[in-house]
Amino acid sequence: MRAEQVPEWFTQALNHQPEVGQVEVSGCPIAFRRWGDPSRPGLLLVHGGGANSRWWDHVAPFFARECRVTAIDLSGHGDSGRRASYTHDVWAEEIAVLAGASAGSSQPPVVLAHSLGGLATFRAAALYGDRFEGVIVIDSPVHEEPPEQVASRRREAFGPLRTYLTPEEALSHFRTVPDQPVLLPYVVDHVARNSIRPANGGWTWKFDPAFFSDLAQIGAETLGAIGCRVAVLRAEHGLVTPDVGRHMYQLLGRTAPVIEIPLAYHHVMLDQPLLLVTAVLALLADWRHSYAIQVPAASEGW
Repeated sequence: MRAEQVPEWFTQALNHQPEVGQVEVSGCPIAFRRWGDPSRPGLLLVHGGGANSRWWDHVAPFFARECRVTAIDLSGHGDSGRRASYTHDVWAEEIAVLAGASAGSSQPPVVLAHSLGGLATFRAAALYGDRFEGVIVIDSPVHEEPPEQVASRRREAFGPLRTYLTPEEALSHFRTVPDQPVLLPYVVDHVARNSIRPANGGWTWKFDPAFFSDLAQIGAETLGAIGCRVAVLRAEHGLVTPDVGRHMYQLLGRTAPVIEIPLAYHHVMLDQPLLLVTAVLALLADWRHSYAIQVPAASEGW
């Protein structure tokens, strides 16, 4: 890719090198990347299914201007360890532990999570709500099976890992699930190059293909049990359609805003990253200067 095709904002973002570390959660090493001043409010970033913390590299520095930002690799993903089985409760515990490690000062952090990571974050907010200032989920539909899980069940993706002879061969097979027609090539190139690892004399993907095997769906009872603020970001062309957004709004007690990111597809950080940054920063600013409210049960729905 020619250098002039890559915008300056992207290059500058990647020049912000994070701290890298890991913590152990229930016997499994959990890797993380961290940006920003430790005294600032915490923001924990959680990737989607089959992804990893490097999907946030180009947006995390924007948040680090105001927050202590931590991006996690859930178990079975990225540079974290693998488990015999994976559940939303297991990932919820990992999110809660990293939330404690990512909190700026004594204030609980906000969690920003995408897709399958959003579903795990819903579960974390239901089980450990007092550990979070709030959670913001990106295109994580609750009423249906996640697309990554559908693709795995249909054997369309996330099957046994192939080994490729060269990084370039592996990168040529990178694709998103679900597929989408709009992707920023420089972002995809960075994400793909940081989603492979050496294996068996070649290269393969970092995720454990078994991470979908034991997953149950997140239901209404989880959303009803959440004990902190919530906001839902829906991509205009994503999985949380207007009808799904209205359904989730009701399940969340009609207090959680459902905000559309225009032009975006499901993988918002790969096609509309700056719109995503704007939406999140606006929400964080509002939360710092407002109080959560409870709407009476008889109130009109959206």
